[in-house]
Amino acid sequence: MVPVTTVDPAGRAGTYARASEEAAAAAGVVVRTLETLDDLSRVDGLFGAIWGSTGQQVAMPVNLLRALTHSGSYVAGAWRGDELVGAAVAFLGQKDGAVTLHSHVAGVARAAQGRGVGTALKLHQREWAAARGIPRIEWTYDPLVRRNGFFNLDKLGARAVAYYPNFYGVMRDELNGSDETDRCLIHWDVAGSAPARGAGDPSRAQPILAAAAGGSPVIATEAPGPDVALLCQVPGDIVTMRALQPDLAGEWRRALRHTMGRAMQAGYVAVAMTPDGSYLLEKSGP
Repeated sequence: MVPVTTVDPAGRAGTYARASEEAAAAAGVVVRTLETLDDLSRVDGLFGAIWGSTGQQVAMPVNLLRALTHSGSYVAGAWRGDELVGAAVAFLGQKDGAVTLHSHVAGVARAAQGRGVGTALKLHQREWAAARGIPRIEWTYDPLVRRNGFFNLDKLGARAVAYYPNFYGVMRDELNGSDETDRCLIHWDVAGSAPARGAGDPSRAQPILAAAAGGSPVIATEAPGPDVALLCQVPGDIVTMRALQPDLAGEWRRALRHTMGRAMQAGYVAVAMTPDGSYLLEKSGP
């Protein structure tokens, strides 16, 4: 069993609780942890509806959710009246001697997206972690999904710290299509303030990947200077592209792996996104 303290060493739980309550109120939902078999069954059904799968790839069956909640992990839902409109599942882990909370899956019903429900879920998750003395939450996400990049980096203030090619293998649901599942690892600091952005200025950063007029990815031919901030653009709607232009979507995945992936292997961290959908990458400190 991963040891978890019930003490909030940084004294942030109260502040995080207020932020969580305000976000839920703004989204018109109530967020709470879930334990009953009926509630857990509805989580599984919600995820199947969001990803358009039959439960083969993103399934969180009731027996697994029950085991996670019983062992002290995190399962929460966002309710609008009697309707479950969002849910998040996370489990405890340990890295480099520190306890982490790995947020495995979170989703919002399609009809409720764009209304702050996702923010309410993540802030509730942060409150839950802080109350248990967990210093960091981490999760993976598809870096080609521009809106998720904005949410993770700009809305939450988290950082993308690693790039994993084909992390889950081919998933074949409506969102991932038949493409390989490249993922970025997010670190979200709970115990202290988020890492400060460096001196990188998007207007002075060097583009290494951009979109051509026809929508194809264009990789810069000029090698970037040492430790210079980088810009890596991603398409506006990769989900639709995967459905209608799978070959082009594959080109973008390979281009992003070649540019952003290599940069992150060399020590770069994604700290923000520009309005045109470009990642701002800065060299991380020691």
